[in-house]
Amino acid sequence: MTSVRHPVPIRHPVDEVPSPGRLAAFGLQHVLAMYAGAVAVPLIVGGAMKLSPADLAYLINADLLLCGIATVLQCVGLWRFGVRLPIMQGCTFAAVTPMVLIGTEGGGLRAIYGSVIVAGVAMILLAPVFGRLLRFFPPLVTGTVILIIGLSLLPVAGNWAAGGQGAADFGTPKNLGLAGGVLVVVLAVQRFAPGFLSRVAVLVGIVAGTAAAIPLGFTDFSGVGDSDWVGVSTPFHFGSPTFETPAVVSMLVVALVTMTETTGDFIAVGEMTGRPVDRRRLADGLRADGAATVLGGVFNTFPYTAFAQNVGLVGMTRVRSRWVVAAAGGMLVLLGLAPKLGAVVAAIPAPVLGGAGLVMFGTVAASGLRTLAAVDFRDNHNLTVVAVSVAVGLLPVGVPGIYKEFPNWFQTVMDSGISAGCVTAIALNLLFNHLPGGRASAPVAAEAPLLESRGGEDAVEQTGEQRV
Repeated sequence: MTSVRHPVPIRHPVDEVPSPGRLAAFGLQHVLAMYAGAVAVPLIVGGAMKLSPADLAYLINADLLLCGIATVLQCVGLWRFGVRLPIMQGCTFAAVTPMVLIGTEGGGLRAIYGSVIVAGVAMILLAPVFGRLLRFFPPLVTGTVILIIGLSLLPVAGNWAAGGQGAADFGTPKNLGLAGGVLVVVLAVQRFAPGFLSRVAVLVGIVAGTAAAIPLGFTDFSGVGDSDWVGVSTPFHFGSPTFETPAVVSMLVVALVTMTETTGDFIAVGEMTGRPVDRRRLADGLRADGAATVLGGVFNTFPYTAFAQNVGLVGMTRVRSRWVVAAAGGMLVLLGLAPKLGAVVAAIPAPVLGGAGLVMFGTVAASGLRTLAAVDFRDNHNLTVVAVSVAVGLLPVGVPGIYKEFPNWFQTVMDSGISAGCVTAIALNLLFNHLPGGRASAPVAAEAPLLESRGGEDAVEQTGEQRV
């Protein structure tokens, strides 16, 4: 009797689960890549409000805890929440200026958290609407946005490499030399190390750079001894939230900006991992952003978004498993519950992060150029879209404070190079390629799965890809 052989489903790289050792190493690499950015928002907002050191520490612990929970939700997914891609979550910098104004001139932390909760609910409700806008993100727009994300992050890496903004020894040869050394280690490991080791080049560079920094006097581990072993965040630690109209309105603007930025990050990671983001997947991811933001308001932290730093790491390492980033989320939860562990990570010198950041953020920009390679540049229309969008996106990066005389809502949108460039790219693509007199734009990379999506599952008989 002839046996019938059924095709064995092939697991998509996004769904692969590495061995425990590799899972831990890859996950730790993501944590170290985003840690400085993750704690920056609570430090800036808390510092502007002149909070006590104890309250600042509490904000940081709460932030790390919620970063971890938001990341796990985004990667693993729960019902219609979560994009199920390797996406790290962190506090959005788009909310910093409005929150500082609310905290110092408005109703304080309680008003901040009330507006954050409302913004999160709005994001959940608006997620399906944004999902339907995916057709306005052809390769012309997505490539431009990814390029802007990478270029706008490079000054962050430069500041880290020089010692960190406001450092007394900012820009000294000692700082830049350490950053350069880390950069050389990362490149050498990526070029010459075999297999697995080359994929943790950033982790190797950070560990080697930190080890070299200890005898040079760069590191300060005093915070480790002063930190508690266990710290638990409780809901509404600073009091019940208040809902003030000006604060809520400003945070709703932030929500729209955040959703626009996150859409660009989702599409970028979808292209890098070979799992294009369709309409439903985009809505699920934005819904998870909203849920994390609501939890942020409840547990004394801030709005959440996809972290572009880690988008670059996915592209650089070519490790596409969402479970790696979910493991990183678990590590962040541990750091949030164990302040002493968080203090150890916080002791990594800024120049070490800067050396690694130059590679990661440059990789994001290069990924944008790769996407733009599929765009038709035979006439000046698409060239104009890219040129003007990049210029508008980099303007607030190159000239900080350029919009300081404009209304707060305008600053919220335009002071973020990513959101400014994204809005410009979408508008110019519509003007040149969709309005009467324009020509049809390049095909939308994510359009096929968008049209084929049935009940949230992709047809994957040959590839074995399956929505989890």
